[in-house]
Amino acid sequence: MTTAHTRESQAPSGHTRRRFLAATGGAAGAAALGPGTASAAPVSGPGSGPRVAVLGGGVSGLSAAHELAERGYAVTVYEYYDALGGKARSMDVPGTAAGGRRPLPAEHGFRFFPGFYRNLPDTMRRIPFPGNADGVRGNLRAGTEALFARGSGRPDLHFPLRRVTTPPGPGDLTPSWLRDQILSVLDLGTRLPAHEAAYFANRVLVHLTSCEARREDQWEKTAWWDFIRAEEMSEEYRTVLGVGQTRNLVATRAEVASTRTVGRVIIEALLLWGLLGRGMDGPDADIDRVLNAPTSEAWIDPWEAYLRSLGVEFVLGTRVKEVLYAGGRVTGVRVSARDGSRERVVTADHYLSALPVEHARPTWGRALRAADPQLARCDALETDWMTGVMFYLRTPTPVVHGHINCLDSPWSVTAVGQAQFWDGRDFARDYGDGRARDCLSAIISEWDKPGILYGKTAKECTKEEVVAELWAQLKDGLNDAGRATLRDEDRLGWFMDPAVTGLGGPDPQNREQLLVHPTGTLHNRPTARTRVPNFFLAGDYVRTDVDLATMEGANESARRAVNALLDADASDAERCRVQELYRPPEMEPLKRVDELRYRLGLPNTFDLG
Repeated sequence: MTTAHTRESQAPSGHTRRRFLAATGGAAGAAALGPGTASAAPVSGPGSGPRVAVLGGGVSGLSAAHELAERGYAVTVYEYYDALGGKARSMDVPGTAAGGRRPLPAEHGFRFFPGFYRNLPDTMRRIPFPGNADGVRGNLRAGTEALFARGSGRPDLHFPLRRVTTPPGPGDLTPSWLRDQILSVLDLGTRLPAHEAAYFANRVLVHLTSCEARREDQWEKTAWWDFIRAEEMSEEYRTVLGVGQTRNLVATRAEVASTRTVGRVIIEALLLWGLLGRGMDGPDADIDRVLNAPTSEAWIDPWEAYLRSLGVEFVLGTRVKEVLYAGGRVTGVRVSARDGSRERVVTADHYLSALPVEHARPTWGRALRAADPQLARCDALETDWMTGVMFYLRTPTPVVHGHINCLDSPWSVTAVGQAQFWDGRDFARDYGDGRARDCLSAIISEWDKPGILYGKTAKECTKEEVVAELWAQLKDGLNDAGRATLRDEDRLGWFMDPAVTGLGGPDPQNREQLLVHPTGTLHNRPTARTRVPNFFLAGDYVRTDVDLATMEGANESARRAVNALLDADASDAERCRVQELYRPPEMEPLKRVDELRYRLGLPNTFDLG
């Protein structure tokens, strides 16, 4: 079985089905870069509206193209890879198909759709899928439990993901009631000392009742590690409530992670309001959701087909080299084939950059940066590695019906058994050569700490050593005494994103990194609207209400970018709806009190220090 993937593969086109909202018509085939010349080649689309060049075909770029095409704009998307979807896309493991089956499916890492995502599911509802009344959103399946696996024989923390019964009256959601709920969850399986659990519950109340000014100033500048006083607490406290909620989930070290981001998104939106069923994507939304098939099959391919039916054109295998600026406007974009050949300039009426920040920054020249200082501030934004490995197994190995967080793993490993959720697929019948019956998708979020096998960091290991080390850390967390959940003889092969190169050498590289959130990040994140009237930004690094590098943030940023473009164009088209994170009305009076206290230089009412 092939164990590594070294080439890009193009995703299939999926089905085609037209939607009434389309203001443009006709299906367009993929455009390709022809022989390059020095002359400008205009972007052209079949729509009658203004032309928009979207740079990047990941979630933010496709979301922007979707909103623009439904409003009659002629959209062309330029994408580096030979397939759409960015880090969310699926990839084929080459050489693994046999007997009429598809190649084994692989991805950058598993996809996770928390119930508090609302903008992205709205887009998914509008992507037709045969048999689903609510489009590709109907392909989401609930994870019903979560496993916080402990290493070295420590007892695991196993949580059923069911909603907590909320108080009967709207005024009964009080701080004391919330504190009791937090304590009850911590008491389910952790071995936290009672005073530490009580202290953490109090810190959650501090953040929950803090006004926006305090959050954006004081807590944005305070590391999560310091906010919860992790250094003074037990190892259990530091592992479960420090590292487990930061590095393992969002690849940011707890010692530097912004309290505003961790508290607002991870603790409040994902955990607290998720368990209470508030601020969710409809009454049927679950806390933890995954797709019922490989991501491209369940979502990206139908999305591409729908966008093509709206007239969106795609230019694949394209490197964006520079956004050209003169006379107060963007005048074009210099692009080439992926290998740098066949360079040319494309033009449009509007330009929307939806590249990841580490790839967008090099395309902004000195003149463009001078026109809008927020572009230069993006140089301070930080990215880190958060990349997965897929293990293909002979035996179905669901482990738990949801996600796994290996709390004690030095590489901050998370995982999910995928086949159990693919109710429309039979893994052995549909993929590979018929031997593999499951895929355990694991993610490494810490690439700079020594492992347990070789004593080397993940970046210092070769790919083969990374795989062996990761497998050992998974077994340490999942194989209890006397019970081997993961067995070496079950492992058939593995896959790692080919964006990771040079492992074990002097200069390891990862083309697909993740924005991380150390203190102060918020103030360097740009808005979707720039000072250049025909240039807009989308991507999970753009300032959004979600405030976290997520697919939801990418989608929200695209909606904000499209609204800014519509404003600049004086369009009478309906603006994109932007749904912000849930804010409990019961907390608003306490936030108003805190706003006054903050102005007076006083701590939050619940802040005991």
